Amino acid sequence: MGQASFRLRVFLLLTVVVLAVGTVGFSLTEALSPGDALYFSLVTVATVGYGDIHPATAVGKVLAIVLIVAGVGTFLGVIASATEIMLNRREQTLRDQKLNMVSGLFFSEIGNRLLAEFSRCDRNPDTTKAALVVSGTWSEKDFSAASQRLTDYDYSIDREKLDLERLRNFLGRQKDLLLRLLENPVLLESESFTELLQAIFHLKDELMHREDLAHLPSSDVAHLAGDVRRVYGLLVRHWLDYMKYLKENYPYLFSLAMRTNPFDDTATPTVR
Repeated sequence: MGQASFRLRVFLLLTVVVLAVGTVGFSLTEALSPGDALYFSLVTVATVGYGDIHPATAVGKVLAIVLIVAGVGTFLGVIASATEIMLNRREQTLRDQKLNMVSGLFFSEIGNRLLAEFSRCDRNPDTTKAALVVSGTWSEKDFSAASQRLTDYDYSIDREKLDLERLRNFLGRQKDLLLRLLENPVLLESESFTELLQAIFHLKDELMHREDLAHLPSSDVAHLAGDVRRVYGLLVRHWLDYMKYLKENYPYLFSLAMRTNPFDDTATPTVR
């Protein structure tokens, strides 16, 4: 997308320069008005060639040849670059739709449950709840403000509230789904989502490698809490982006997501 935009700007600039040179040149050599000179330059570059205006002088004919050679290429470059940008945008839209479908499955089956568990263990739950109780009146500005508010938040976990056994059992049951998600080619388009899944896999493996989670030394519990903190931070960022996407594109899905918001203590799926 970036390269296509750069090429479009370059070709547009060259086209403007060619038209300007042609307009000035034909005004001087063919004694045309600026309007007629611009018109003749444009139809020449666009290869339309109506024939109502044509060069009568030798210098004008040479200028027309130069304009055709230089102008046609730049004009076609503008068309090709603009078409590439439109196709790229369409492809990006389709990729975003597929990625957010995967995100929806992830949060429905795994993400929301983890967010509810981690927010319960959050050392400063009021901060996240104040920022993430999304409502139907939120605008893009509100989502940006929530994201900015949590930029420096450390997502620290209260180890006393962390139920490692329950977390291990839950992640163990989700192993197959996590594998299928990680194998999904759509995720290749999102390094951040892949990073989130890898962080969850790492947390699961850490938990699975310990036989007795109830009698771990404090140093090991602190290590596991750090793994939880990593997943928690990544989850919150993706969840907020996903909520914004639903708000902008799928109001009915957004309605259910609000009614099952893991950060809202009053949330209920029942419509009242």
